[in-house]
Amino acid sequence: MTALWLKAFHIISVVTWFAALFYLPRLFVYHAMAEDEISRERFKVMERKLYRGIMNPSAVVAIGLGVAILVVQPFWLLQGWLHIKLALVALLVVYHWYCGRLLRAFAQDRNQHGHVWYRWFNEMPVLVLIAVVLLVVLKPSF
Repeated sequence: MTALWLKAFHIISVVTWFAALFYLPRLFVYHAMAEDEISRERFKVMERKLYRGIMNPSAVVAIGLGVAILVVQPFWLLQGWLHIKLALVALLVVYHWYCGRLLRAFAQDRNQHGHVWYRWFNEMPVLVLIAVVLLVVLKPSF
């Protein structure tokens, strides 16, 4: 598979991963606001299916294709912008993992945060996305 095909599928998987990274914390906002048992149970199902069925596979594919691109084009590892991008990807992996912890807390009815906290939490991947896109497109020299 050529590098362009790898990049294309990498972008597709990153878009899917970010969609889930944006939507799961939004579900947490609504879940934290839910006042009836039926709604809370519905959110538990939605969160679990999104995390396991879309978010995890998308992350694995995005990271796997990113590694494959670096195997095909190892010279990028010499560029400073890529080191920053990889650090931001590591931060996203931690954010993803923490979303899983929050999901388990909701599933066990042990949520410790209010809807306002989740609204702020929901904004973090937006900042990472902006930084990553700027790094990849502009490729600044550091």
